Amino acid sequence: MDWKALVLLLLYSHAQATASHRWSRAKFFPAAHRPKKSSSMPLNPVLQTSLEEVELLYQFLLAELEISPDLDISIRDEELASWRKALKFHTVCNDVIPKRIPDIRRLSASLTSYPGILKKEDFERTLLTLAYTAYRTALSQGYQKDIWAQSLLSLFQALRHDLMRSSGPGVSP
Repeated sequence: MDWKALVLLLLYSHAQATASHRWSRAKFFPAAHRPKKSSSMPLNPVLQTSLEEVELLYQFLLAELEISPDLDISIRDEELASWRKALKFHTVCNDVIPKRIPDIRRLSASLTSYPGILKKEDFERTLLTLAYTAYRTALSQGYQKDIWAQSLLSLFQALRHDLMRSSGPGVSP
């Protein structure tokens, strides 16, 4: 094979890999990459970039959350809700994570078939979706409770599987 053809082939394959990576970044949470006219938050908001922010996220989840009839999630504690990071939390919870059963099932299916380890922001959003699903499971009754519980279990298994993969090759999921 001519060296020019080989270089061209390498450049083409690199361009393919770069382009497909760029467009596949929104695989799990496409809403994180779509701008909202009503929001001043940046694209792809991430809550936890340091240990302090992980602890703050934990505080938000432990605080009493409220879900309105239109599925808007808010923090009841006014002091916590006034923090700058609470605005990002509000944006991720209300504009990024899925809240309807079909969307949550689609996310679970995508996570189950994903061969790699989740990026930090995808793991974070999946965990928030799991928390939301647990909350909805607790509020539901009858057949609806069974549907939400199945979705909760699917998300939990997907996260567990991801954690097992990321802990090393010697551990089987």
